[in-house]
Amino acid sequence: MYSFASDEYIEQTVKKYSSSMLKTAFSLLKSTADAEDAVQEAFIKLLTKAPEFESDEQCKAWLLRVTVNISKNMLKSARRKNLPLTEEIPYCEKSDGVLPYVLSLDEKYRVVTHLYYYENYSIKEISEILSLPGATVGTRLSRARKMLEKSLKEDFADEL
Repeated sequence: MYSFASDEYIEQTVKKYSSSMLKTAFSLLKSTADAEDAVQEAFIKLLTKAPEFESDEQCKAWLLRVTVNISKNMLKSARRKNLPLTEEIPYCEKSDGVLPYVLSLDEKYRVVTHLYYYENYSIKEISEILSLPGATVGTRLSRARKMLEKSLKEDFADEL
């Protein structure tokens, strides 16, 4: 293992988690530049707080939780309130055609859907990351699925 503040540790951590963090931030912010800012700020918090983790998964969960919190704070900030969201969807290695529908969901449904389907976290893990009861996460996932199903049926009714 690397020492905490070594260049190797920082490089490995960025390589391992930046993609997941960027996708998670983008699912909230819908802006690549803002998502990159949120991820950068999360890594800065990692370096300044220097928490000790028992496993890589614990580190990833911590980084995702910090990224979500930073992203939510950015959404609340005054500078974002009047900005139009005009940016295209630039990321997603596995563009499955459903991503635009996921991004159209309200924030509370979008985040749990992203963490569950795109980051492969369990409901329990998501509840820990977002500091929500597991039942709330399950309900949000269920509602998100129904909303997605409705949207997809409406848009693809002609093809059925």
